[in-house]
Amino acid sequence: MDVKDSNGAILKDGDSVTVIKDLKVRGSSDVIKRGTKVTNIKLTDDPAEIDCRVNKTAMVLRTEFVRKA
Repeated sequence: MDVKDSNGAILKDGDSVTVIKDLKVRGSSDVIKRGTKVTNIKLTDDPAEIDCRVNKTAMVLRTEFVRKA
């Protein structure tokens, strides 16, 4: 199973990605700004999602909103 970012680059555990769009965080008033770098991602069973930590908060991001750094 290949996990690809918005540009089609293959992602692996431990990669760094950059957010390409401002994202609202569900259940909070926080926003993840475009250009935010996320390091040390973890792949999930779903090829469209990755686990990561953004600003010391664990969350799941959709791969369509990130690109490999």
